[in-house]
Amino acid sequence: MQANYCPQCGDPLRDAEVEGRLRRCCTAAGCRYIHWNNPIAVVAAIVEVDGAVILARNKAWPEKMFGLITGFLEQGETPDAAVLREVREELGLNATIARFIGNYAFFEMNQLLLAYHVPTRGEIVLGDELADIKRVPIERLKPWTIGTGPAVRDWLAGRSRS
Repeated sequence: MQANYCPQCGDPLRDAEVEGRLRRCCTAAGCRYIHWNNPIAVVAAIVEVDGAVILARNKAWPEKMFGLITGFLEQGETPDAAVLREVREELGLNATIARFIGNYAFFEMNQLLLAYHVPTRGEIVLGDELADIKRVPIERLKPWTIGTGPAVRDWLAGRSRS
């Protein structure tokens, strides 16, 4: 989404070259605001429960669309703590271990995905954001091409090398 007004003074933003790239800049005299539009950090969890990976459907998603547990990194929070918080909030599971898989640029959403494997157990209780879940046995899990799919691909490849 393109920013149109300065969050500091309210004047219109315009496109201008800054450090060799086109950026949205404030037009007001003396206001030096630049909209950098940097990627947002998002954590993603491959939640493993009893030999299955939990895929979730957000309430805002189409009925057949499922994905990993994800959420935004909050101010003052480490990625490790954020992924465990998201698993607790969205599935009601208290995991204590998060193993880093990798980072993935998700250009379509201007996000940097920080993916983790989160083994846990217990009874799942859906959080407010989720409409449904499905349990996919690990041997039947197939990665998808965008978003968190490459993290699933890398996690599965790592399992087969072990």
